[in-house]
Amino acid sequence: MATTQRALALAATLLTATVALYMTLVAVGNITDFGTNQQFVRHVLAMDTTFGDEDLMWRAITTTWLQDAAYVAVIVWESAAALVLLAGTWLWLRRDHPRARRVTTYGLLMVMLLFGAGFMAIGGEWFAMWQSEDWNGLDAATRVFLLSGIVLVAVHLPLTDPAGRSGRGGGS
Repeated sequence: MATTQRALALAATLLTATVALYMTLVAVGNITDFGTNQQFVRHVLAMDTTFGDEDLMWRAITTTWLQDAAYVAVIVWESAAALVLLAGTWLWLRRDHPRARRVTTYGLLMVMLLFGAGFMAIGGEWFAMWQSEDWNGLDAATRVFLLSGIVLVAVHLPLTDPAGRSGRGGGS
C-alpha cells in the first residue's frame, strides 16, 4: 500500500475512533448521570420553555413515562452506535478495509440519524427546541452531525493507488 493510501487508512481509523470515543462518552455519561439529560429531554418534549404558541403546543408530550421512554431509546441508540463504531475502529486497526468501511458507515449513519433526524428535525423543529433559550441543543447536534458527515466522506476516500492496486484487505 502506498504512503498516501496508508495515510488515508490511518485517517479513517483515527476519525472513526474519535466518533466512537465521543459516542461512548455520551452514552456512558447519560447512563451514569441519567438525571441531567433526562431533564433536557423532558423540557424539550414538554415544550415548556418555547414561545407557547397554541398552534404548536398540541405537539407537546407531557406524560413523564413517555418522556423517559424516549430518553431511554436515545441512550440505547447512542450505545448501539458507539458499539458499531468501536467495531469499525477495530476493523480499521486490523486492516480489513472493506468491512471497516461498511461497519463504520453504519455507525456514522446511526449517529447522523440521531443528531440530524432526532435532535435537529424532531427536537428542533417538531418540538420547537429552537425557541428555547435554556433547553436548546441544536448547536451541539449540528456539530456532531457535521463531524460525522466529514468522517463519512473521509472513510469513503479510495484506498487504491493510482495504478489501481489495493492494499491489504481491499480498496473499495
